[in-house]
Amino acid sequence: MTAAVAAGCAAAVLASGPSLAPRPPEPRPTVDLALAAMAAPSRSDLEVVRLDPDPAAPGGTTTVHAFVANRGPETTASPFSVVVRLPDGVKPEGPYFPADCEVLRDGRRVRCVFGPGLPEGRSATALVPVRLSLDLPLGTLTGGSVAVRSADDPDGSNNRQPFDIRVVETAAG
Repeated sequence: MTAAVAAGCAAAVLASGPSLAPRPPEPRPTVDLALAAMAAPSRSDLEVVRLDPDPAAPGGTTTVHAFVANRGPETTASPFSVVVRLPDGVKPEGPYFPADCEVLRDGRRVRCVFGPGLPEGRSATALVPVRLSLDLPLGTLTGGSVAVRSADDPDGSNNRQPFDIRVVETAAG
């Protein structure tokens, strides 16, 4: 091969583009371990604990305490939502806690979202004030419930509890 032919071949190889030339190694992505740990689901067992609201008279108010405990073994890594379903004859009436709780379209459910970070052995409570209809008979209202939903919770068997509201002649009765 003559020098002119070799130079021509080399020029052709270079003209064909960088795909034939050796590439420098690409930088390896780095992972922030703290962010990765926060994004991974935890093993936290959230449990709804039954608490019946205080009795109330027709037309009166009481508060549903939606009590959720983290049985562990880990701190929650994901947000979780608490949904309070109200019995017939009861309407939600804010203000709620947390303040960003929202009444869902049907008007009988209130959803409250809690951020990640509930440690094992600790609890969170949503407070949902309600007003009883004026025409309710005295007795016990059934059909209310509190439910919790979380991507972290592997045990759904304890994620929902009913509650009853006693309708009394007076709030003290």
